[in-house]
Amino acid sequence: MTANESGRDRHSGAAEPAAVMPETAAQLEELERLQQALAQSEERARSHWEQYLRAVAELDNVRKRAQRDIEAANRYGLEKFAAELLPVKDSLEAAVESAARTDSRGLSEGQEATLRLLSQALERIGVRVIDPAGEPFDPERHEAMMAEESATAEPGSVLRVVQPGYELNGRLLRPARVIVAREPAPKA
Repeated sequence: MTANESGRDRHSGAAEPAAVMPETAAQLEELERLQQALAQSEERARSHWEQYLRAVAELDNVRKRAQRDIEAANRYGLEKFAAELLPVKDSLEAAVESAARTDSRGLSEGQEATLRLLSQALERIGVRVIDPAGEPFDPERHEAMMAEESATAEPGSVLRVVQPGYELNGRLLRPARVIVAREPAPKA
């Protein structure tokens, strides 16, 4: 190409795309590759951060759940033991009642002492007696054995307790077995 031709190309109105020098093209490709790598790295970092936050939250939930389980085990761990002791207590109560009728004073005193000790032991581990005489019948805490007419008691209230119920730290071990009052039948 002559100098004249190269001058003509410069001055003609036709605009040719600027030719990119090989060094510049390589740099642009490298820049584009680095930008893509940066975007991918930022996305991975964002994903890892979200995974980290979820893992921290899950760990906190596991810790709280374990703490609740430990508290429940401490509160109710003796539930089965206490439930097993209740028939023993019932038997001793029945023996105390029958011994009082047979006039065996020494036997009666021994059984009463044993019953007191057992009652105190149950109280110490958190067992509380449910004796609902005169209270309104509560199906959550009472078991109705029968209904009996009563002119003096409020209908739907506990007339008599057949067998007391028991709770362990507010949780029902055994409902109180009761006789519930009902209205007397109208006289004909």
